[in-house]
Amino acid sequence: MLPLDDVRILDLSRLAPGPFCTMLLGDLGADVLLIEPPPDSRAGQIPGSDDPYNALGRNKRSIILNLRDDESREVFMRLAESADVVLEGFRPGVVKRLGVDYETLREKNPRLIYCSLSGYGQTGPYATMVGHDINYISIGGALGLIGWPDQPPAIPMNVIADFAAGGLHSAYAILAALHARERTGRGQYLDIAMSDGVLYLLADAISRTISSGNAPKAGRHILNGNAPNYNVYQCSDGGWISIGSLEPHFWANLCRVLGCEDFIPHEYDSAKREEIFAYFREQFKTKTRDEWFELMKETDICVAPVYALDEALDDPHNQARGMVVEVEHPQAGRVRQVGIGTKLSDTPGAVRSPAPSPGQHTDEVLASLGYDADGIGVLRERGAVA
Repeated sequence: MLPLDDVRILDLSRLAPGPFCTMLLGDLGADVLLIEPPPDSRAGQIPGSDDPYNALGRNKRSIILNLRDDESREVFMRLAESADVVLEGFRPGVVKRLGVDYETLREKNPRLIYCSLSGYGQTGPYATMVGHDINYISIGGALGLIGWPDQPPAIPMNVIADFAAGGLHSAYAILAALHARERTGRGQYLDIAMSDGVLYLLADAISRTISSGNAPKAGRHILNGNAPNYNVYQCSDGGWISIGSLEPHFWANLCRVLGCEDFIPHEYDSAKREEIFAYFREQFKTKTRDEWFELMKETDICVAPVYALDEALDDPHNQARGMVVEVEHPQAGRVRQVGIGTKLSDTPGAVRSPAPSPGQHTDEVLASLGYDADGIGVLRERGAVA
């Protein structure tokens, strides 16, 4: 048994946030059916959707439907009648023009949960603006917190808005709506904006800003580069080590290992900050990154090596936690993918299948709706399906 193996999802999304959301739900057992456009469509298939290494496409099936075609749209309507969730990631107004919006679908399926995942949401002055992760973390205030003083903001990978504020936020909202439906018997509409999600992730920083009247700036806050006890240092091999010794006892242990016990009383002494920084930078240059890690991890110090992604995959802890798995692919054989982060003791998730090729399950899905071979052939001839 998988925790979501009774949940059926129709996924209309294309770029990273939506596919990540349905990967999370699919890993926990949901039956996710990708509704993909014809190859010659302006929208195109999800980039790399059939790549054997593409974790975002795993545990999903794929059907190609031309939703601008009446008969193809009828197929979608029949699928929606028994679906639990529809996820879409278009700009506001697109699904209405296609005739597959929430108001239309809920007439046939009042229990349907319909999630619209977009950059700025369905309302507000920015709703129709285009954007990407870098724009949403700018509006949400996150980008301005990342980097060093008097330097341009450091642009992170698209983890904050796309994957956390978008995909993870949507999955959490869908699960909440499924739970609510168990009590009310009704579905509902979910308006998920990545810009909202970025602000939501900054709840603690926002609370402190409102209460103090002072907004943290890049490199000037204890948690973003201003403190010696919460920082990164370059080592003799050019690698970097991260230190997070905020508590006094962890700070004391750090100072003892670095041979500077006289700094212990001065953890948050601004007058000593630059002296401590200079000493730490010099000391960390005396050993390699991995030598410092081996030494400090046994000394009750908040420490970790700063990994490149390929190093993270080889780390023994990440492997022991099952965060690197092997998946059997029909053409490529066994391939490595990221594991499942959500650990459940009784009903754990599973990687059951690799990413499908676009339209791989078209005939199978149509047959489940009652279409025979001739009917499928007619739909294919007119370009309604592929």
